[in-house]
Amino acid sequence: MNYTQRIEQAFSFAHRIHQGQQRKGSGAPFITHVMSVAALVGENGGEEDQFIAALLHDAVEDGEGMKTLGEIRETFGPHVADLVEGCSDAFTHPKPPWLERKKSYIERAAEAPPELRLIIAADKLHNVRIILRDLKAEGPIVWDRFQGRRDGSLWYYTAMVRVLSDGWEHPILKELEQAVNALQEAESHEIP
Repeated sequence: MNYTQRIEQAFSFAHRIHQGQQRKGSGAPFITHVMSVAALVGENGGEEDQFIAALLHDAVEDGEGMKTLGEIRETFGPHVADLVEGCSDAFTHPKPPWLERKKSYIERAAEAPPELRLIIAADKLHNVRIILRDLKAEGPIVWDRFQGRRDGSLWYYTAMVRVLSDGWEHPILKELEQAVNALQEAESHEIP
């Protein structure tokens, strides 16, 4: 499988959208997250459109909502735009309330085709890995960064594993399930 120069264009697009944004807590450039998600998609058999959509998966939420989705559709085609739309849990600013957004997203993810589930699973896997890393380094204060706090975040990631696993089997799901289990296990013990 070969990726074309569309990857460069997608990276530039993502960089423009996420320029100046940082990851919660670490302060790492946010672009590192979309790069990591795209790498997971590519390493797990993702086709070029899936890889591009992974690079752009947060562009709608962090950009200008439907306007950004329209730009993606025009620049990268309807297939990539549909995948990015499937990864987005908000299309307006300000975003809807956290719990409402997450419940709606879980319902939509339950209906997602396998090619979209791969991107969603890669996104959740990268997020859970970073939370685990930060919990080990900083302790429970990490949860203060998230609107769902500890309980909401654990509920959300557990629900995502459940809905993504329904009718779809893929090695990345096992990794995600193990990471979420490790997150729950870390929370059941004292963290220094």
